[in-house]
Amino acid sequence: MVFDNENPGWDERLAGCQQAIGVRFDDLEILRRCLTHSSTAPTRLESNERLEFLGDAVLGLVVSDYLFRTFPDCPEGEMTRIKSAVVSRATCAEVCVELGLHRFLKLGKGLVGGAGSADTVPLSILAATLEAIIAGVYLDQGYEAAEALIERCLCERIAEAADADSRNYKHLLQQLAQKRYGETPDYLLLDEQGPDHAKCFQVAARISDETFPAAWGPNKKEAEQLAALQALGELQPTAPVDDDEVSDFE
Repeated sequence: MVFDNENPGWDERLAGCQQAIGVRFDDLEILRRCLTHSSTAPTRLESNERLEFLGDAVLGLVVSDYLFRTFPDCPEGEMTRIKSAVVSRATCAEVCVELGLHRFLKLGKGLVGGAGSADTVPLSILAATLEAIIAGVYLDQGYEAAEALIERCLCERIAEAADADSRNYKHLLQQLAQKRYGETPDYLLLDEQGPDHAKCFQVAARISDETFPAAWGPNKKEAEQLAALQALGELQPTAPVDDDEVSDFE
């Protein structure tokens, strides 16, 4: 369904948006506000800007809570990195387009792209639209409905971000150790617990004569990755990372 931004067609807009997100609003005025950009609103207070502010906070809370519950052995630093990836402006804009929310936006003439196209809409507007919709769902249907929408849209991205981060820690530690000390880390298996079908392993990273805090993991590979993360956490605050090393961590 394609909408002409010069002809509001609010009934179709609102119906299409509700179908896209799988949520039915009781107060359609809230949803209308979610889809009204400041470029076309009579005043900024009548646009989706305040909703964007609230939606950003709800998004952050839901993702933080999901990470805390889903990854009980995940350190604070790792959760922060994963959260940053999945609540970024780029990710929010991608989700907005995937849901097709850009088709229902009320934009000023200078921001209207081709028929139903998101190509000419700035990423900041697309991201803000998703955040406004999240706030709208929260206000109209409550926290659980907003939580369900966010998890449905982002849980796969969270898993991908977590996997990507985990795969990189040993590589990052190896690069850092070789540059600073001319050494390659090795990993010590310190302990293992649990029955054969559900063992946990405790591993510590060691560089030269220094052994870093140990970490537990559901398998040796994961334990080594988490042990590398622990070592990185110890090394980075105590010794400044030079420009080349910073590039390796990005």
